Amino acid sequence: MSLDSVKTVFEIGYYIVAICAAIAAVIVYYQNRRLEQSRWASTFYEKFYEGQKYTNVRVLLDSSDSQNVEKLAEEESVEFSDYLNFFEHIAIFAESGQLTSHDVEASFAYYLNCLEKQPKVRAYIENEEKGYEKLRAYLGKRKKMA
Repeated sequence: MSLDSVKTVFEIGYYIVAICAAIAAVIVYYQNRRLEQSRWASTFYEKFYEGQKYTNVRVLLDSSDSQNVEKLAEEESVEFSDYLNFFEHIAIFAESGQLTSHDVEASFAYYLNCLEKQPKVRAYIENEEKGYEKLRAYLGKRKKMA
């Protein structure tokens, strides 16, 4: 075997090892990314369901008490704003890919539906002056997916 042939064999081996290393790096990246997405989803789940901060608004929006729901939107209480800001934050993370739509829907679909089914709340979110552009966009995207 000539020196050129040996050199060619080593070069081919080098490229094969480099390609395998690149493939392994991509696999590890996607596994780590999914792990990080799961951590974010878990953190948001804990904040929403295990803390007391959102409980009152969550219970009210889930009720059939439309008068108090309308009052909630009209008064723009801190609790209501915090609740919507929570979902705005969820929408930001979903848009950036830090959360998957599947994770968001698995954890929060029911309460996103509660936001959509209350006309005054939905109108509040749709009001561009109030902000919530990411939440508004996410809710619009949900309608298209359904």
